[in-house]
Amino acid sequence: MNTLFKPKLYVVLKQGYTRQLFNKDLFAGIMVGLVTLPLAIAFAVASGVSPEKGLITAIVAGLIISLIGGSRFQIGGPTGVFIVVIYGIVQKYGLNGLMISTILAGFMLIGFGLLRLGVIIKFIPNPLVVGFMSGIALVIVTTQVKYALGLPIYQLPDDFIGKWISIFSNFQINFFDLIITIGTILIAVFSSKLIRKISGSFVALILVTVAVTLLKLPVQTIHAVSGDIPNSISLQIPHLQWESLREYIQPAFTIAIICAIESLLSAVVADGMTSGHHRSNTELIAQGVANIVTPFFGGIPAMGAIERTAKNVKNGARTPVAGIVHALILLSLLLLFDKWVTLVPMSCIAGLLMVVAYNMSEWRTFISGLKGSKYDVLVLLTAFLLTVFVDLTIAIEVGMVFSAMLFMQRMSKLSNIESVDIDSDILENYSALPKGVDIYEIIGPFFFGAAQSYKETLQGITGNSKVLILRMRYVPFIDTTGIQNFKEVIRDFRIHKVTIILSGVRPDVRETLVSCGLADVIGRELICENFGEAVRKATEELEKKKPFSLR
Repeated sequence: MNTLFKPKLYVVLKQGYTRQLFNKDLFAGIMVGLVTLPLAIAFAVASGVSPEKGLITAIVAGLIISLIGGSRFQIGGPTGVFIVVIYGIVQKYGLNGLMISTILAGFMLIGFGLLRLGVIIKFIPNPLVVGFMSGIALVIVTTQVKYALGLPIYQLPDDFIGKWISIFSNFQINFFDLIITIGTILIAVFSSKLIRKISGSFVALILVTVAVTLLKLPVQTIHAVSGDIPNSISLQIPHLQWESLREYIQPAFTIAIICAIESLLSAVVADGMTSGHHRSNTELIAQGVANIVTPFFGGIPAMGAIERTAKNVKNGARTPVAGIVHALILLSLLLLFDKWVTLVPMSCIAGLLMVVAYNMSEWRTFISGLKGSKYDVLVLLTAFLLTVFVDLTIAIEVGMVFSAMLFMQRMSKLSNIESVDIDSDILENYSALPKGVDIYEIIGPFFFGAAQSYKETLQGITGNSKVLILRMRYVPFIDTTGIQNFKEVIRDFRIHKVTIILSGVRPDVRETLVSCGLADVIGRELICENFGEAVRKATEELEKKKPFSLR
């Protein structure tokens, strides 16, 4: 169980935690807290919930993920990736539905961890991830155009095309909002280069808000959209009707999959920056616990944040204590400066989110992906277009199924069975095979994607064969479909009185053959470790058949 769930904080404390480490973690935690403040507010508002929910998520989820997570540097909380998902759930199911979906997603994440799926999730194809990330970025920018330009639109339609029709139909620009949006973007991008230790987003939020307040500019603020922000965290209980639980499974699965992918990717990024090694299953369990607990305090879905985790590393963090400090800093800011948050202009939020969307879009990777194989391009465009024009949940589900099908097709093409020329060099160490022995070699996994092809090829073997040697040294595994098809092949050969001998069977494959009973059907003595043994067995089997041969 230690390898399944072993928090990095426990490892750190066991190894010994020094004042020097704390000083580095303290500084990194404060800096990351300042990075998180404007983003947590922006993500919440863009998701269709009140600003404090973003801060509460960063506090509660961030604290839990740092306490029991599997990465030294992971910073958990709300992220831009969840904006589209949360907004869609809130519009369809309300805040209560969001709470239930998030809690269910938490249990799914714990299940992923307990089933040790941490390594498997990392192998979700990159074109799929890039496709839906780029799609999310485009949708985020679309939803923020009305705030960026100060357009007189109360609420945008749900569909992508409808949003743009509404934007162009109400194209009356408030130039104050436009200037604030441009100013926010410029400050956020360039101030980080001038003041490297302080977040450009934080600088932009403070400077723009102060300027708008002092100048009393006629622009929409967070207060106009969300009202007052409570400066406390209270316990909330979702209202659940068991008969309606089924309808939350799909959004919960979307939250869980996105959280798993992005959180583990974030941990991998941190590993690459520090030459460290995270515990993927522990991280999944921690993310699950965080998403179960956070909604009870009024939070929204959370996961590991790649950008903030990278900032944590760059600011000198050494242990998960930095993430704990980051959560406590945000708690202090929530309690002390709640009224100031409502003064932030919505156009400033729009500018911050456009910077986030640009970084999230991975447009260079997207363009280079279009130059890849036709299969990868197909997955990339499918995920992108479904995310933009249909729904992110559908995009992920269809994209994963599509990717799996294309992978199976590729694997089936790599798998083949071919006749081996008895005059080739494989027999140079053996005497010539007796007449009536044929050799075939199976290359690749004997799985359901290739099993039918193997079956048809073997059943099509004709001639005077009395013994057939199947070389299986390049067969890494055989699945249930492969076993069933193999049984049918053996039955057909028995009807034709042809003996099958297996050569070079790997231990794992042999174990599968034994456990399913196929080894007894073939004859355990006819499953050989090497080709030389198979040749000897073939000679013996021919000798047994001689009395029955026609002369």
